[in-house]
Amino acid sequence: MRAISEIMGRAPVIPVIVIDDAAHAEPLARALVAGGLPVLEVTLRTPAALDAIGAMRSVPGALVGAGTVTNPAELDAALRVGAEFIVSPGLTQPLAQAAMTAGVPFLPGVATAGDIMRGLDLGIDHFKFFPAVAAGGIPALKALAAPFARCRFCPTGGITAESAPQWLALPEVPCVGGSWLAPHGAPDFREVERLAREVAGMSC
Repeated sequence: MRAISEIMGRAPVIPVIVIDDAAHAEPLARALVAGGLPVLEVTLRTPAALDAIGAMRSVPGALVGAGTVTNPAELDAALRVGAEFIVSPGLTQPLAQAAMTAGVPFLPGVATAGDIMRGLDLGIDHFKFFPAVAAGGIPALKALAAPFARCRFCPTGGITAESAPQWLALPEVPCVGGSWLAPHGAPDFREVERLAREVAGMSC
């Protein structure tokens, strides 16, 4: 089982994917992996999401996780279709304990010092900083990270291709989450691969 730290270190950007049509899942994953972004987060925001995770798992080199997981039932559903890691917009004790019991890499969302302290009490020190821009942006994360030197963060929410390098320059940020790589609707797979190549070489 991979550690969440290893997953966060695989590439500078984790595409945050909303799938409306499961038929798009496999070619989308192929385009992202070909562009150098192997870690894929499929959000559980649409009826097609679970089928999409299963389809993406068939792509060589893809490391596929489930995002927007908010409770143990959703975690179980994601694991049944092969999700290899779990991302949540927040941090609750029931969800964290379910992830630990399952032995799955878990990246919960935090936005305050209290969130981080609750995570540390549960043995978690890698977090999703969410919603990154709305929660105060880079200055807020710098202030939050200062008392928690051992913690690492994946900022997600409002990150763009233009702002990603500024976030990645922070020592506590090994990667960022970005939705611009796979916008809603029918993807242009060549464009997706081109965008992935643009960001795959960013420092991480």
